[in-house]
Amino acid sequence: MPGTHCCVRNCFSSTHDYRGKRRDHVLRFFRIPTWKKHEGEHVSDVTRRRRMSWVAAIRRKDITFDRISQSMRVCSLHFHSGKPSYEMLENHPDWKPSLRLGHSDVKKTDEARFQRLVKRRTQHQEQLLLPPQHLEQPPCPAQHPEQAPPLVQHQEQPPCPAQEQAPPSAQQPHQEPAQECALCPYRRDVINSLLEENRKLKEELEEYRMNENFLSGDDNRVKYYTGLPNYLTFQTLLLSLTPYLPQGRLKKLSPFQLVLLTLMRLRLDLPIQHLGRLLRVHRTTASDAFHHTLSVMYSRLSPLVYWPSRESLMASMPHKFVESFGGNAAAIVDCFEVFIEKPSNALARAQTFSQHKHAHTMKYLIVVTPQGVISFISEGWGGHASDKHITEQSGFLDKLMPGDVVLTDRGFDIGESVGMMCAEVKVPPRGRAQLEARDVEEAGATAHLRIHVERMIGVVQNAFKFLRSTVPVNMLLKCEGENVMALDKIVTVCCALTNMCPSVV
Repeated sequence: MPGTHCCVRNCFSSTHDYRGKRRDHVLRFFRIPTWKKHEGEHVSDVTRRRRMSWVAAIRRKDITFDRISQSMRVCSLHFHSGKPSYEMLENHPDWKPSLRLGHSDVKKTDEARFQRLVKRRTQHQEQLLLPPQHLEQPPCPAQHPEQAPPLVQHQEQPPCPAQEQAPPSAQQPHQEPAQECALCPYRRDVINSLLEENRKLKEELEEYRMNENFLSGDDNRVKYYTGLPNYLTFQTLLLSLTPYLPQGRLKKLSPFQLVLLTLMRLRLDLPIQHLGRLLRVHRTTASDAFHHTLSVMYSRLSPLVYWPSRESLMASMPHKFVESFGGNAAAIVDCFEVFIEKPSNALARAQTFSQHKHAHTMKYLIVVTPQGVISFISEGWGGHASDKHITEQSGFLDKLMPGDVVLTDRGFDIGESVGMMCAEVKVPPRGRAQLEARDVEEAGATAHLRIHVERMIGVVQNAFKFLRSTVPVNMLLKCEGENVMALDKIVTVCCALTNMCPSVV
C-alpha cells in the first residue's frame, strides 16, 4: 500500500487510504532522530539519549537503537504541539512522543509543568541581574509588580516605567518629567552591556564562519588562502564558476565556500577532514565538494592554458629573446615530477619509479612562452618515462611551426623528432669548462633565458603546496565517465590559476 504510515502501536495514521488516494488531513510524519556523533561531546550525548527515549516510547520489538528502518515515521498525533521540539530542550514535553502510544509504560508528559519550569528559570535569571543592594527595595511606584521591565531595541535607552505609566497631566507640554525609579539606571546599564557583548560575539562568529566576508577587501588573506593575487581576481573567478557549481547536492556549502575549500586544499594542502571542520560539514561532504568543484574548475579554466599564435608571440616578445633568436623563440620546455604513494601493483610500481628522484612520481611536461605564460601542460606519465618519450607522445610537437625555436635542457634529445620544424638550443646543466668553446658561448647566451621555465615550475609548486606533497594513489584513477585522472585536473587547474597571476618574467 503506498504512502507513509505511523510506526506507533495501534496508530493507523497514514498519508493514503487503502485505495491509494491521498488523505485530506493535516497530519505530519517525523523520522526517528539520529545519533549525531561528530558534532561535539555534548550534542552526541543529548542526541543519543533522545534516540533512546524515542525507541523506549514507541516500544516495539522490531525497533531498537541500532536497527531502525529509514521508512519509520511518527505522526504528529503523539506530540502536544503537533511536532517534536528542538533537540536541546530535554525538559520540553515534545522532546519525545508521549501521547497515544498504545501502552502505559511511558508516563504522559505535562505541558503546564514545562511552562512553570520555564517561568521559574526566567524569574531566577532576572534576580541574578539585580545588584545586592537593590534586592530588598520595592518596585517602582508607577510600575505594576507583575509587569516585566521594558524591552530595548537598537541600543536605545529604555524609558523609565514611571514615565510610561505617568498620568496624562504629566505628559503635557512644559511639565517636568517623572522621576526615575531606583532600578532604572542599573537596568539600563545591564541591558546596554548585554547588547554590546552580543554585538562583539556576532563579530567574532562572522570572523570564523568563512562566509562571503571572510576574504572581503583583504588581498593578503586572499593570497595566503587561495594563491590568487587579490580579492578582485578571486571575485572574477567566483562569478565565472558559480553558475556551474553543484549547489543542489551540496546545499550546506555556498558557492563561495565551495571555491574557497578547493583553493585551500590546493594552496595549503590541508586534509579533507580539517577543511570539513573549518566549514562545519562532514568529511564526506567536504570530499564531495572538493572533487565536484575541481571538475568544474578544470572544465572552465583549462582554456587559460593555450598555445598562442605566432603573431601574438612576436608582438610581445621580450627584448632579450629578440636579441638572441630574432623573435622566433616559441617555447621553453621542461618536466617536473609530483610524488605519489607507492602503488600496490608491481607493474605500476615499476612504471612510476623515478631514477632521478629515487621515489615513485608522476611526471608532467610543462611549456612556458618567453613572456612567462604556461602554454602547454601534458597529461601525467609514470616517473620511469624519459623526458624525450613524454615530449614525443604528449602532442607538444604538433603545435610547433617551421622556424620555431625551443629552449630545452640536455635531457631533451628531440632534435631528430623535430626535424626541420624548429631549432633546438641545448643548455648544459653545469660544468661548462668541459664543453667545446662554441657550446660554452652558446650556453652562456641562452642559460639566463631558459631559467624562466624553472622559475615558473617553482612558482606553481610553491603557490600550490598540494603538488609538493605525496599524492594518494586514488588520485591516479580515471574520473567516472572521463578519461582523465584527478591529479591531471589538479595540475591543469594549478597552471591555469598561475596564468591568472602576474608573470615572473
